[in-house]
Amino acid sequence: MTQEKWLSVIGIGEDGLSGLSAIAVSLLSQARVICGGDRHLAMLPPQDKREKILWSSPLNSSLEAIIQRRGEKVCVLASGDPLCFGIGVTLSRKIPISEMTIIPTPSAFSLACARLGWSLPEVESLSLCGRPAALLQAAIYPGAKILVLSADRTTPATVADILTKRGYGDSKITILERMGGSQERILSTTAASFEPGELADLNTIAVECLTHGEVFHLARSPGLPDTAYHHDGQLTKREIRAITLSSLAPLPGQLLWDVGAGCGSIGIEWMRTHPRCQAIAIEQNSTRLQHIADNAAALGTPNLQILPGKAPTVLENLPTADAIFIGGGITVPSLFESCWQGLRPGGRLVANAVTLESEYKILQLHQQYGGELTRISVQRTAPIGSFLGWKTMAPITHWLVNK
Repeated sequence: MTQEKWLSVIGIGEDGLSGLSAIAVSLLSQARVICGGDRHLAMLPPQDKREKILWSSPLNSSLEAIIQRRGEKVCVLASGDPLCFGIGVTLSRKIPISEMTIIPTPSAFSLACARLGWSLPEVESLSLCGRPAALLQAAIYPGAKILVLSADRTTPATVADILTKRGYGDSKITILERMGGSQERILSTTAASFEPGELADLNTIAVECLTHGEVFHLARSPGLPDTAYHHDGQLTKREIRAITLSSLAPLPGQLLWDVGAGCGSIGIEWMRTHPRCQAIAIEQNSTRLQHIADNAAALGTPNLQILPGKAPTVLENLPTADAIFIGGGITVPSLFESCWQGLRPGGRLVANAVTLESEYKILQLHQQYGGELTRISVQRTAPIGSFLGWKTMAPITHWLVNK
């Protein structure tokens, strides 16, 4: 039996109830329970005596209160487009869309583009509401246009500080407050000259990334410079890293296990290929765990999951992986078998070997499981007295196998 639609999620702008469509007004009028933030519930008439649910922090108790009213007419008031970094995304993960009606109004991103004349598909967009500010690092590049949903009035200063420290102090920052309402205000400055002043908590930040002179650019393609990482020598070198990521073949939304993560370079560059890529970095060395955390924040992937412990023990009960990289430890008993068990059918496993023992193990596994073997040898220039010569890096045996 199909459940009747009982939950409506209505996007509302700064113009309040007067800006709602006829359908939205009808759904709101039918509701017996209304849920929203302080700002949204304050838009209702003072004489409205219906039951109200105010968002809690964290949200779980409020979400549970909504689910417990399944079958009643419930209306959730949300800012702008509920499915654009909004509560509609969270609700749709817990309640079937067949039980919901979602009515969006223009998102903050759409309103900002309308004010600035920007093309939304050509803009990098992200939310820093309840999310690490380090996410901005991955969106910065010369000429980028970025829209940021602020957590509160302090977010613009944080954004300006990140840009300035990256060498993008000349970037133009536009702060758009309370768009669509009577108190709308637009302020412009540069990252380097930013002064907080009195700002509204409800604001969106537009950034035009400009730089003066040479700055350190972070390409999104695999193979960042080795100097981009803090490490203790446990680093998959740039050329090997690029080949390894090519074999792992990341796709949006997929999950990687980086087993024996070292400084985290493989998991970080996996996540940098697309904002929805996920990775778990598994490492037992405490110093390297700190390197992973520092590198993930600096390179724009603060959501990299870091799992301390020794494989294969810590691999139990992890979510199924779409791809697995074994950068070291292939000779550890049961490690490969645990990884293979945790890999989804059709998934990809890549192992790199430097020592003869690990190479021998890979050859044995190749005989049993198949796949492709590649021998990688890289030479870099190095000084020989006053001249230059070729210095050969340790050759790598590279194994790719599909399950």
